[in-house]
Amino acid sequence: MSVINDGDGWVDTPEGKRWGKFGAAGLLLFSHTDAGQLVILMQHRAEWVAQGGLWALPGGALNSTETPTQAALREAEEEAGIEAAAVTVLRHHTTAASGRWSYTTVIGWLEKPLIGVGNAEAEEHRWVPVDEVSALPLLPDFKSAWPDLRQSVTELLS
Repeated sequence: MSVINDGDGWVDTPEGKRWGKFGAAGLLLFSHTDAGQLVILMQHRAEWVAQGGLWALPGGALNSTETPTQAALREAEEEAGIEAAAVTVLRHHTTAASGRWSYTTVIGWLEKPLIGVGNAEAEEHRWVPVDEVSALPLLPDFKSAWPDLRQSVTELLS
C-alpha cells in the first residue's frame, strides 16, 4: 500500500519556503496540432493556490514513494485529466534546487493535444504555441527555466 499525499506541505530552504516535503515535479507536455504547429500544455493556476493567477505546468509535490516522473504524471492526470499511459516520457531536468529541495521538470510527448477533466487547482489549461509561451504571465521559476526547457524540446525534435 502506498502513502498518499504525504509530500504535501511547505519546507524551509535557503531561498525561502517551497512546496513539497520531498521536492516537486511538473510535466512539460508537448504535441503537434493537426496543422503541424508545436504546442505546449500550459496551466493557468487558480487564484487560491500559491502564486495563483500565473501560468505554469501541471505539477506539484512528490510523495515519499514516488519518483519525479511518477509525481509529474500523477499531477498532470489530477490537474489536467491527461492519462499517464498516453504520455511518452522523453527526458527530465532539475529546473530549480534549494538545499535538499528540488523541482524536476519531466518532458513528455502526447500524440494529440487533448485535455481531459482536471481539478480545481487550475482556472484553465491551454495548448500554447511554443513561440507564445513567453508572452503569458508566467510563474517566476518557470519563466527562468523556460529558455532551457524550450531548447531541450527543440533538441528532442531534431
